[in-house]
This record gives sequence, structure tokens and C-alpha cells, in this order.
Amino acid sequence: MFYARALGDACSAASGQFPVLLLTGPRQVGKTTLLQRLARKDRRYVTLDDPAVRALAQSDPALFLERYEPPVLIDEIQYAPQLLPLIKMVVDRRGRKKASYWLTGSQQFHLMKGISETLAGRVAILNLLGFSNRERRRQELDVPPFVPTGPLLKQREKSAPAMTLKRLYSDIWLGGYPALATRAVRDRDLFYNSYLQTYLQRDVRDLTQVGNEGAFIRFLKACAGRTGQLLNLSDLARDADIAVNTAKNWLSILQASFQIALLQPYHTNLSKRLVKMPKLYFLDTGMCAFLTEWSTAETLEAGAMSGAILETYVFTEVLKSWWNRGKQPHLYYYRDKDGKEIDLLLVQDGAMYPIEIKKSASPRPEWVRHFGVLDRLHPAWRQGGVICLCRELLPLDQKALAIPVELI
Repeated sequence: MFYARALGDACSAASGQFPVLLLTGPRQVGKTTLLQRLARKDRRYVTLDDPAVRALAQSDPALFLERYEPPVLIDEIQYAPQLLPLIKMVVDRRGRKKASYWLTGSQQFHLMKGISETLAGRVAILNLLGFSNRERRRQELDVPPFVPTGPLLKQREKSAPAMTLKRLYSDIWLGGYPALATRAVRDRDLFYNSYLQTYLQRDVRDLTQVGNEGAFIRFLKACAGRTGQLLNLSDLARDADIAVNTAKNWLSILQASFQIALLQPYHTNLSKRLVKMPKLYFLDTGMCAFLTEWSTAETLEAGAMSGAILETYVFTEVLKSWWNRGKQPHLYYYRDKDGKEIDLLLVQDGAMYPIEIKKSASPRPEWVRHFGVLDRLHPAWRQGGVICLCRELLPLDQKALAIPVELI
């Protein structure tokens, strides 16, 4: 059964404007399925996961491109970056309207370097993660990216059924990978075990020489335990029993393969007292819960990670709402040395929108008491919000709303 993806419109629009479309994201989030669904019958499909095909692409890229002429969909392009300069030549020779390459990649490291050097101005790059809540629930997908303003939230409210606590943490524990979200695979632990082995064998070994897979798994679990927290590399390295430089290198691998994101602090030249460390977030809450060994959604909801993983879920949903429309959000967090903090800051078109995240169904005005610090840092800040478990939109003060979590 096919579930519509919100990114489909952006893919179609980008393909009409650029001769090359690159869709990136972690493994098994549906990149190939989405593009095959959008493709016309004359678009050929070839995957570089096939060892024989990959060998041809790597050893004789010119012959490969002669054999697989456009329009073509090339899966897992990171296995043959040698193709990129030749794709540029084909695009320039045939013209923008005649050359039509769709590419997918589950890594963004050196692939992005190759793209920037060879296909600048010729390629549209879009990112896809696992199912958003709206995709999982088959709600209306043609909505603007999330911004905590009244009119936009009212629009989202029309097609968003209420989210119970049990349903919310069930979704968080299961994660957003389509195979699990659609129940095509029912054994959640088997799926993540298999995914982890595939990830180690394909992505990690391609990126670096990890001599000790046990240490890397230990590092991965230590990162999962820190989701929603400030990143302290020294503490992380100590807990994983590895060198700080190794931890830094492995962290870049997790970023490059779409396992984690680092949220940077907001600061200006005037903000000397702000914390400068990034916050770490896993990009799939199911994988995070699996790595931290929460055996059920109920134990996760009642456990010590309950608040941090809810914050992780909200962060990823906000991110997906933007990526799924083909846009890049400008997201930050705020924390100063006096202990004042704001979970998310969304900056758009010169305006700033502060967002707090609370695991509570009883909104309270004191939740937004720290929003006032923005009067000095960013006087143009507009309406803010607190994403929580309340049942309806409620005003907290003149510039802040309590927002049900299902409206992200």
C-alpha cells in the first residue's frame, strides 16, 4: 500500500526546473519508492547497490552513462561519485531540458563535495526523512511548513485528529521508517537490529575505518542517551571509552548518514553570555528508543527519557515540515549562563518565533517567561508557542499560544 509523501510536490517542481534532482536521506525512508512513483514509464531505473552495476559505474563511468541514458533514476549515487563530472558534461551538451537525471543517496559527506564542485546550478537537492505524523495519519499534506502563528495553526487544525498520550508515545517508540509505520514489518526489534547491521556494513565502513564495531555501537548508544541535550564531546568520548578525536570523527559520520542533527545555539555579537555548544538530536525516535533499550512505548513514556525524546520528536517533526516542502528552516536554541533557555528558535524572513516543548496537558503562562529575553537579542520576534499535550489552541499571553502536538 502506497502512502503519499509530502515531498512529492517539491520533487516534481524541482525536476521541472533543474536537469538533475538529488534526493538524499537515511536508508529505507522511501526515497526510491517516491521517485519511482513520480517517474514516467520512459525513465529507466538502475541501482548501484548491485555489485556488477556498481563495478561498471566505477571502472568505466562513460560506458555506464551510455548504457543508461536519460531520463534515468540512479539509486545510491554515493557508490560512484565518478559519474558526477560526466553527468555534468551530458547536461551541458544536451541542454537543461533534454538531460534528466534523478539521483538518490543515503550519505551526504563527500557526495555533497562532488555535487558542489561539478553540478552547481544544475542540481536540486532535497532531503527525505521517515514518515511525519501527517503522512502516517494520511492527513492533508499540502500545508505550509510549521510556524507557530494563529492562522497557520488554524489551517492545520482542520485536518488533525487529537493525539492521545498513548498514541503519541507509540509513534515515538516505533519510529518513522515506512516499513514499521505502515506495519509492513511487525517485529520492530528485528527491523532495527537488521538496520543497524546494514548501516554498519554499508555506510560506516564506506566512511571510515572503524576497527572496533563494538566501540562504535557503544558510541551510538551513548549518543542516543543524550538526545535533546547539549553536546559535550569529552563526556561522550569518556562514556564510549574512545578518544575525543575519534568521537568527533564518528559524530560526523552520524551526521553525514542522517542519523543525528546538531542544533546550533542562537547568538549575536551582543550575546557574550550565551552557551555556545550545540544540542544533539536523533533524527528517528524509534532508532533512538531502540538503542537506549526501552522495550515498550509504555516504559518509554514513564521513564527518564520521556521528556527528552518528546523534544526530539517535536524537533524532527518541525524539521520534516520544512524539508517536505523543499525548504531549509533556520532553527536554533537559546540558553544563557543565567539558566534561561528556549528549546527552539525558528528564524524566517527576518522574524523570530520562539518554541517551547512541554510534556503536560495543562498549559501555564510561566512556560513562556523566558521569551522576554528576545526583546534585547531580536526585537523583531513575533508570536511564539509551547508545543504540549493540550487538546486545543489556547492563548498563554498576547504573543504566545499553547499548541497541541498534533498540529506540528
